[in-house]
Amino acid sequence: MELASKFIVFLPLVGFLIAGMFGRNIGDRASQVLTSSLVTIGAALSWYVFADVAFVHNVYPVHVLDWVKSGTLEFAWAFKIDTLTAVMLVVVNTVSALVHWYSMGYMEEDPDKPRFFAYLSLFTFAMLMLVTSDNLVQMFFGWEGVGLASYLLIGFWFKKPSANAAAIKAFVVNRVGDFGFALGIYAVFLMTGSVEFDVIFANIGDYQTATMTFLGHEYHAITVICLLLFVGAMGKSAQLGLHTWLPDAMEGPTPVSALIHAATMVTAGVFLVARFSPVFEYSEYALQVVTIVGASTAFFAASVGLVQNDIKRVIAYSTCSQLGYMFFALGVGAYGGAVFHLFTHAFFKALLFLGAGSVIHALHHEQDMRNMGGLFKKIPFTGTVMIIGTLAITGVPFLSGFYSKDLIIEAAYASDAGASQFAFVMGVAAAFMTSFYSWRLIFLTFFGETRAKQKYFDHAHEGPIFIKVPLAILALGALGAGFIFKEFFIGHERVAFWNGALVTAMDDVMEAAHHVPGAVIAAPFVVMLLGFLLAFAFYGRKTDLPKRTAEMWDGLYAFLLNKWYWDELYNFLFVRPAFWLGNVFWKRGDEQTIDGFGPNGVSAAVAAVAAKARKLQTGYVYHYAFAMIIGLAVVVTWFMAQSGAH
Repeated sequence: MELASKFIVFLPLVGFLIAGMFGRNIGDRASQVLTSSLVTIGAALSWYVFADVAFVHNVYPVHVLDWVKSGTLEFAWAFKIDTLTAVMLVVVNTVSALVHWYSMGYMEEDPDKPRFFAYLSLFTFAMLMLVTSDNLVQMFFGWEGVGLASYLLIGFWFKKPSANAAAIKAFVVNRVGDFGFALGIYAVFLMTGSVEFDVIFANIGDYQTATMTFLGHEYHAITVICLLLFVGAMGKSAQLGLHTWLPDAMEGPTPVSALIHAATMVTAGVFLVARFSPVFEYSEYALQVVTIVGASTAFFAASVGLVQNDIKRVIAYSTCSQLGYMFFALGVGAYGGAVFHLFTHAFFKALLFLGAGSVIHALHHEQDMRNMGGLFKKIPFTGTVMIIGTLAITGVPFLSGFYSKDLIIEAAYASDAGASQFAFVMGVAAAFMTSFYSWRLIFLTFFGETRAKQKYFDHAHEGPIFIKVPLAILALGALGAGFIFKEFFIGHERVAFWNGALVTAMDDVMEAAHHVPGAVIAAPFVVMLLGFLLAFAFYGRKTDLPKRTAEMWDGLYAFLLNKWYWDELYNFLFVRPAFWLGNVFWKRGDEQTIDGFGPNGVSAAVAAVAAKARKLQTGYVYHYAFAMIIGLAVVVTWFMAQSGAH
């Protein structure tokens, strides 16, 4: 089992190294098959480890090598294999394997396939390093690794200025969150003297009243640590305030979007908070912050998704909203429910993104839904699987999203934690909007009269088998993953299933969620149905309702279309002042001061004097004779003057 765990983590690294260094030598097809096969083997082994850990309860550490021994700081490079890790291994490797195979069809015309597949494998390896870590430094290594890989993949088409800008934006915004995470790691070590999870969790109760002093004020140490860690989680998982990079990440190839949004980078923050649930349990205030931020994000992102026109951006804001659900589930103590939604969400969100990629592929890279329509008759397979994904994400009974998302809403209602009722209201409102924008996407893309360019519509067709098979597998996951695993993640088997990987001290929240009033249970279904009917009324029939509504509520429409003006706000508060300050340092500091006194000042003066002195060296003998006579006359005059003075 230890060997299997090592293979799971390092096989993608092997694929990255071979495709990255020798891809041009072994060729495109060999690079694609090699990287895809290695990740697929890792996916198969992940399911094997998942079955062993979750159902046989074989929890074990895997030592790779001794790493750091410096004073009191000592830890190894090791894997913590428990149920939470096993779930993440399944999610990361399964989606990554399907994305690899899908990319063989989607990126068929790209001239730089070895580099793309190398980056995909690097992304997978970094995420696996993150979720298998048994200490904070190792986690930070994987944390920064996924940040690097996302930068490389979002900006893969580096000749596009928009892709480069999006990659830089993702990297810079995540640096803000990562700085908080780094401070959190330092604070944990300062308080506990260790960065190893087992040591931290075993002894955290000893520090429940500990304080930290900063600028003369004392703060509850565990609350400070939790908030710093959560800042890191906000960056990676695109929560409100640090979310602005996520929609722009759509500039990367569609398989990248699927991998980022379903299995890797954005799930890292949820995993971090879930892993540190034993620590968060000691800070009611930190959990309340997690709840408020998560619920606000769920509502905000869903509202923006209502009016977006780019098919990938609609799904991107959907991801942001669903991550909000996961975080407020963590905040109210429904840790198992949050991870269950992460698990089911991976299937239907990857399905929706890859389905959108199939649409874009069929319409010659068109992404604006206003230029689509009537595509179901041209690509019925893609339309069918995307409808399945939509049914799952909107919470139609007995599909995956129904079991995980509804449980989160019910847990928020049942919880006594701070801001839980706020989360419940925001969750129900977001469920209504999720249904509306999801069905809006389906109606605009697949039904009605086509608005696409006729030449593209006439030639629209399904993608190759490499695109179809991953979509079919993900559709099966969207249909059945929730029903198959619900008893283990959130049902009566949950305590044995998690086996200490998540805190069970607030497990009464999970139990209470199954006994809420009928109206609460019905609320998500009712708003889902209302969202569908409203979307059908607006977009499923020949009507001018959307245009009339946008004109009537033009201010609100502009507010949502411009994403609550977050980018404009940040541009005013941070970007423009940063450019102004940089310009001051450049023009006044560098050019006028440093260059003025340096190369353009003293150095220039010396050069000018030297240039004039150089003119004295003419090479003519009579010039030198004349200079000697003048010099002799000066000397004689000086001596005569001195003699007269005496």
